[in-house]
Amino acid sequence: MIAALYQQASERGFDSLLSAHLFNLIGSVGVSASGMLTGSPDLGDLRFSEPESGWYWEVKPVARGLTGDLRSLSMTQDVPSPSAEEAPFNESFQRNYLTDGIGGEELEVLESEFVLDQQNRVARFRVMGNRSELEREIDVFEWRLFTYLSLFGIGMIAINAAAILLGLRPLGRVREALAKVREGTAQRLRGTFPTEIEPLANETNALIENNRRIVERSRTQVGNLAHSLKTPLAVLINEARALGGDKGKIIADQATAMQSQLEHYLQRARIAAQRDSVVYRTPVTPLLQRMVRVMAKLNAGVSVSFAPPAADILFAGEREDLEEIVGNLLDNAMKWANRRVTVSLAPAAPRDEHGMFAITIEDDGPGIPEDKAREVLKRGRRLDESKPGTGLGLAIVSDLVSEYGGAIELGRAGIGGLKAVVLLRRVE
Repeated sequence: MIAALYQQASERGFDSLLSAHLFNLIGSVGVSASGMLTGSPDLGDLRFSEPESGWYWEVKPVARGLTGDLRSLSMTQDVPSPSAEEAPFNESFQRNYLTDGIGGEELEVLESEFVLDQQNRVARFRVMGNRSELEREIDVFEWRLFTYLSLFGIGMIAINAAAILLGLRPLGRVREALAKVREGTAQRLRGTFPTEIEPLANETNALIENNRRIVERSRTQVGNLAHSLKTPLAVLINEARALGGDKGKIIADQATAMQSQLEHYLQRARIAAQRDSVVYRTPVTPLLQRMVRVMAKLNAGVSVSFAPPAADILFAGEREDLEEIVGNLLDNAMKWANRRVTVSLAPAAPRDEHGMFAITIEDDGPGIPEDKAREVLKRGRRLDESKPGTGLGLAIVSDLVSEYGGAIELGRAGIGGLKAVVLLRRVE
């Protein structure tokens, strides 16, 4: 836009200059008594005196009775002129056209035919200006304009970038504080924040605290409900067993089923309440080491081994839930193992697209047929009634893992028995 306006203004100024030179030239030329063109025009521009400068003027007779040619000192050769048919004159006997100059430059020519005396003797006046100079000036202006605007734009971008970086630096501190909360190393946002950011930090802390209260309240309500129903159900079961007979057995079985279902759904409700909490991050290695030691003491006849990884892994969930998962799997493995149980922990490579880790527990027991692997994960399903239990252990594990967005896989262990692999999300 600026370049276009400058070009238009330059072209108008160029045309006005040629027009002024033309009228000055016409006023400086006369005719002698013998019909000779006379005059020594001085147009006030040194370029008309410099040979082949690209600025020329010329006067030629058109009518009979008029002789002699006049031209500027700069015009060392003839400059071609188109015919009247190629470039016709207007009503004012003027025409404007472009032609090639002596040095190959492009010339803009303003030409006029003018009556010099009362005898109607007409001469043709031409003033020629170097159009190439005008084009170069326009090009130089456009280049400078582009350069200055580019420097201005780069400067503005740099200033804005610096302002944005300085302005967002407090948000970087908020991000770091949130990362600590997410990783479980802090319970709230701590630090000094600018006035503009402090309300955000306060609201975030209030949200975290409200989340924690909801989890604690849910846990309390679940515990209260469990305790309030546990005693009546236990009384029903005991009385039904004391009653004996088929009716007593039916009542005892149904009450036991109610108790199992209650434990199952209360467990799921507790998990759902705390699943989305942002403050629970549990180190996995020390938890596994502690549980392996406990299981080894409780089952002296079975060897339990655990090789910790080089770097610890953080479970994106609550410690009690991970203990429930590992405890049920270890209890199941110890129950069926002959002499050996192994525990391993590692990132879930090569399927680690979503930040998972794997806990693998193997035993050397009889294992589970492949077609029964999914069946044992259902509530209350037991493949062997000779072992004590309710059939809820693996079902609880499956529900817990599912609620945390993980997966459980059962297969044949390398040492002969069952291999249980639990995939859970980890904190990066």
